[in-house]
Amino acid sequence: MSTAKGPLKGRAARLGRLMPSGPSTAARTPFVLLVVVLLGGGLITLLLLNSALNQGSFQLNELKNRTTELTDEEQALQRDVDDYAAPDALERRARELGMVPGGSPAFLGPDGKVLGRPSEAVAPEPSPTPKPITKPAPTEPPKPPANTGTSANTGTSAATGPGPGGTGRRTEPTAARPRPSGR
Repeated sequence: MSTAKGPLKGRAARLGRLMPSGPSTAARTPFVLLVVVLLGGGLITLLLLNSALNQGSFQLNELKNRTTELTDEEQALQRDVDDYAAPDALERRARELGMVPGGSPAFLGPDGKVLGRPSEAVAPEPSPTPKPITKPAPTEPPKPPANTGTSANTGTSAATGPGPGGTGRRTEPTAARPRPSGR
């Protein structure tokens, strides 16, 4: 095989003109810059997407907690409704309103005939209420003689009745009170 470096002819010449055979003169900087921009844009997009998904996850968690709270509240309210709708509760509230149980009912047949004998509702006799036991009125302790406003022993005033500074009971001077020992 010979390696002749001469001018190419025909088809090879046309292909040779399309592809230069010498060193590349194209600058690599724009290509590298394009790749860096694409990679950076992709990373920033992934970061924003991840943040949005995390925020949605937090909102979903809060909504699930709120749904649980509302479900519990709904169940508690349903229990209250069921308690109020119980037959014994209805009867008790009806009696509190002064209602009485009805008598035997009468029905109308399809031909307009009255079936049964209606009776009037009669209020039952009220149960006797116990009378409150009255205690004898307590006797009041004898009132001390009228005071002039000063105590003869200590020279300090003692308030004895209602009024400015009075409590309605006789107070002793602080020096005459026994003090508990703290030791």
